Amino acid sequence: MHSARPRSQCGILAPCIALAKEEAPRLDSKFIDSEHGVMAISEFELEPCPSIELIIRPKEKDVGGFAVRRALPILIPASTKTSVQHRPSARRHLGPWVFLDHMGPVQFSPGPAFSVRPHPHIHLATVTYLFEGQIFHRDSLGSQQIIKPGDLNLMVAGEGIVHSEREPTENLSKIRRLHGLQLWLALPEAEENRPASFQHFAQTELPLRELDGGVKLRVLMGEAYGLRSPAPIFSSTLFAEAHLPADAELSFPHNFDELGFYLAEGSIEFAGELIHGPALVILTSKGCSDRLKSKTAARLALLGGRHLGTRHMYWNFISSDPQAIERAKARWREGKFPNVPGDDQEFIPLPD
Repeated sequence: MHSARPRSQCGILAPCIALAKEEAPRLDSKFIDSEHGVMAISEFELEPCPSIELIIRPKEKDVGGFAVRRALPILIPASTKTSVQHRPSARRHLGPWVFLDHMGPVQFSPGPAFSVRPHPHIHLATVTYLFEGQIFHRDSLGSQQIIKPGDLNLMVAGEGIVHSEREPTENLSKIRRLHGLQLWLALPEAEENRPASFQHFAQTELPLRELDGGVKLRVLMGEAYGLRSPAPIFSSTLFAEAHLPADAELSFPHNFDELGFYLAEGSIEFAGELIHGPALVILTSKGCSDRLKSKTAARLALLGGRHLGTRHMYWNFISSDPQAIERAKARWREGKFPNVPGDDQEFIPLPD
């Protein structure tokens, strides 16, 4: 499949260099788990709180004018000193969620701005949710979909899939903004090798409810607050978005083994702590206040569900079986993954 000569590679958390004139920066993820010997770690700060398990404040990285923050997974090298001595040295998941990138907000001038070349996944589902802007998704199943704000884009990699994420061509002549979340969802072991699939849900298909105090809550995956998303789930899973005006309150559901929230914008007070976004807050099962209060207008994503056990990660591959990752690496290196129709002239090489 790899007929094109690979161009120079850059990581999603590192600036792209030596770009041709008018060429978009390459936003190519390069996170590799430490157990495989190579690791690209996002910067972050940890803050202790007696009734919150962890507050993760991912630091912004500029990738050629494009801001990205990685909140999951976080790996802390042994040389890193932290005052939170009783905390674990890694946080790889929140329920079944094993990866969370916060993109932007960023405004692009006319001209190419970003482009993610075709790359593979196995044994996970990718979820893209935009607050602003548009992304053109294409995959090896032949799917072609422009993702718009409020839409849910769900790609189940299963036994293997390849996709690209680029800007819609018709937008390149405009001033435009991009802001959103990209997440990875681990699949239960029995579902890891299911056939790959793709589903897209428009904003109007996702249930919305206005709660007391003007809180607007949309359930994107799973069931909560009397709402159920039409998106399929493979284990206990929650993904919901809440918009809070200033001085509003929100209670949390109690029927999830693990629960937390990503505060994308605004400031809230919770469990005696004043928390400013962006921050990922992982809740404890005991001792937490069951309500948060917004100090300003705020936007947050509720995330939770059942932890599915150890998952191994290398680059874009995640699996309960390390040997499955090794086989996927060989397949990609040898060009045995399928092509993306209409986008098969370039690809992201396997990291060294």
